Amino acid sequence: MTDVKKSTRRAFMGLASAGGLLTLTGCDKLISTPWFMNVIDSAEALSRSVQRAITGSRPVAREYAESDISENFRQNGTTNPQNASYQTMVANGFADWYLEVGGLVDKPLKLSLAALRQLPARTQITRHDCVEGWSDIAKWTGAKLSAVLDIAGVKPEARYVMFFCADPMGMNGNYYESIDIPGAYQPQTILAYEINDQTLPVAHGAPIRLRYETQLGYKQAKYIMRIELVDSYAKFGRGKGGFWEDQGYEWYAGI
Repeated sequence: MTDVKKSTRRAFMGLASAGGLLTLTGCDKLISTPWFMNVIDSAEALSRSVQRAITGSRPVAREYAESDISENFRQNGTTNPQNASYQTMVANGFADWYLEVGGLVDKPLKLSLAALRQLPARTQITRHDCVEGWSDIAKWTGAKLSAVLDIAGVKPEARYVMFFCADPMGMNGNYYESIDIPGAYQPQTILAYEINDQTLPVAHGAPIRLRYETQLGYKQAKYIMRIELVDSYAKFGRGKGGFWEDQGYEWYAGI
């Protein structure tokens, strides 16, 4: 997640540098025109297809040494959700928190934090790249998302995993994100409950946050409350697949 300005968009900047679009005036109006958005969407699909063709459906991000860990990993996006029910959970140490898993699954789940910690886990030292231009390296430990999905049983028609979070985003509802099924089964995709060998703090998304290491920071959903498997994300929010995507960002945010 990130608090970047809504008018910024990686896809637009990429096309701008390639084709001289920065010389145009009225960029905000251009971004809102249907034909231009179709160009952006086509470029995004091409980018996704090219990367998947080169690296396969489950590419992995570079992992680093302990000595590379940033002294201070920045707090990005929301750092303390002003949500009454969430604040109650914070006060009792998330003893009453449960991760709900539903939608297109064979067996809907409710997992406590303790239960999540019992699932197959992974530790990785990776770099977080924010669309704002900064990067930090941290050590993450968490349950493999694939392990959670395997317990629930993914129905054949499921294509995306939706993440619904506790942080309110004004008139637009709470934060939400989505990734596809191949991304969910990427070996580095985890539901992190620790950062740098410490319990994940509120500022970094407690009790769990998504780590999807081949994608930019706004895909790393924090304060996850519910996961839902769906065949399409069109019915959620403005139909673009995530909070920032609804504001104009790319759904596929591959690094």
